[in-house]
Amino acid sequence: MIIVSFLLELFGATMLLLFAVRMVRTGIERALGASFQRQLTRHKHPAGLAIVGVFLAIVLQSSAAVTLLVSGFAGTGSLAFAQSMAVVLGGDLGSALLIQILSLNLSWLAPALLTFGGILFLKTEQKRLKQGGRIILGVALILISLGFLRDAIEPIRESSLLPAISGYLERDFLTAFMVGAGMAFVMHSSVATILMVVAIVSVGALPFSVGVSLLLGANMGSALIPVWLSRGMEPLAQRIPFANLILRGVAAVVALLVINLTAITIIPPSWSDAQSLILVHIGFNGLLLLFLPFLSVLERPVSMMLPTPEEDVKAVPIQNQTVLNDIGEANPTLALASLRHEVLRMAGLVRDMLSPVMGLYKKFDAALLFHIQAQDLFVNEALDMVRKYASSMPHDDMSKDQLKEMRELMDYAIALEAAGDIIVKRLLPLAKEKSQKGIKLSAVGFSELLAINDQVEVNLKTATNVLISSDLMAARLLLEEKTEMARMERSSRKKHLRRLSDGDADSAKSSDIHLETAYTLKEFNSWIISVAHPILVREGQLLSSRLVE
Repeated sequence: MIIVSFLLELFGATMLLLFAVRMVRTGIERALGASFQRQLTRHKHPAGLAIVGVFLAIVLQSSAAVTLLVSGFAGTGSLAFAQSMAVVLGGDLGSALLIQILSLNLSWLAPALLTFGGILFLKTEQKRLKQGGRIILGVALILISLGFLRDAIEPIRESSLLPAISGYLERDFLTAFMVGAGMAFVMHSSVATILMVVAIVSVGALPFSVGVSLLLGANMGSALIPVWLSRGMEPLAQRIPFANLILRGVAAVVALLVINLTAITIIPPSWSDAQSLILVHIGFNGLLLLFLPFLSVLERPVSMMLPTPEEDVKAVPIQNQTVLNDIGEANPTLALASLRHEVLRMAGLVRDMLSPVMGLYKKFDAALLFHIQAQDLFVNEALDMVRKYASSMPHDDMSKDQLKEMRELMDYAIALEAAGDIIVKRLLPLAKEKSQKGIKLSAVGFSELLAINDQVEVNLKTATNVLISSDLMAARLLLEEKTEMARMERSSRKKHLRRLSDGDADSAKSSDIHLETAYTLKEFNSWIISVAHPILVREGQLLSSRLVE
């Protein structure tokens, strides 16, 4: 019975820890939007990129998330191999530093954090304050979960089971290493895994030597996570997590053998085991930064292992090819799945059109403008194919719900085509006018437009998730962003008018472009979030009118 109770308490504390780490990461992503991602492409020196990686890992609460984010940039050619790896190595160190912060004995602070975070999250309407409350609540839950872990281990520490397991792992450090790697991979969080190991070692349930083996294994496991999650990406993007696995995995194995097969003393005996374990983790990931000058050497062997397939330069890119298939036309279920896939492709095309627009505002490029205009033709073509495909579906064999789903997908395809037109017919001409007339946006004004654009990009990603999952909570969150977008546009307009009254010359010259860009982005946002409307109507969570009865 003691074992059953121990396992229940251990798993419960572990699930709470995983939930809390995810809660903090979600709050930060929603509060900051995509703006922090721009930092990746601003720096070129490996040291500067490593610092950016440290910051991103602390923000995202995960080195794996940083690796996947960088892989996406590497896949599009925005970051070179060596630059991407510099960010990833910095992310590994940032994740280690985060563990030092979270492992401090701050359990006394949890009630205050719960109170303050709860008030912000439940009683405020402003987005950043609300998400700030979510972050504070997540930190409080991390502290509580660590306390639960220590309490769960305490009763079984004196039993015969734990010493037996501990003794076996102490004799077989390779097994301990594999256990640590497996835990990190299964939990999909090196932060949660190492916090758990530190908590167990801190109460004396495991010796320091076993903790080191588990910790090094967790480093190996955390490098495996992005390799697994990026398996569907292009080879160019897969190279980054694979190279990180090679570098980090080999270093972890070498460190394991050196520490366990030699008499080397890595930490003074006077230091506590838990703190020593954290310092070993920080030191290990800090030493990996010594490879920064030699990252380019790793590119060639990794490129040979994951070669980019030779493609005909005249071939149509895969994202511009329809995914509709004739096989599904006779089967309503398959036809709807194919239709949804095609609308999802349209959303991807629109996202690719939007991403470089603010870059045109900063530095106009006629070739890029023509490329975006060409993408709009593919969006228009996709809408035509969606209409024809929907009309050829066997309507008589479809249920009411299936017909309704088909209409909803067609409506969103129309909305995406309208969003693409907004980019081509309104945003691109504004960027071209700004360049031709030599108009310069004020630094503050441009940062405001960047913030609005970043939030629109985040909303478009959320919209594609809603399109795939039809998740009610995600749909609610997406519609809430409409109010937030209106607030951001209104705030930017007020600040701009204030700068005009203060006599700002750049604001005066760029007034029309600034105001119209902000308003156009808000309108673009309204089209892309319309995917949430049918879900909320279906669940009875959308009012039919704003008018007071």
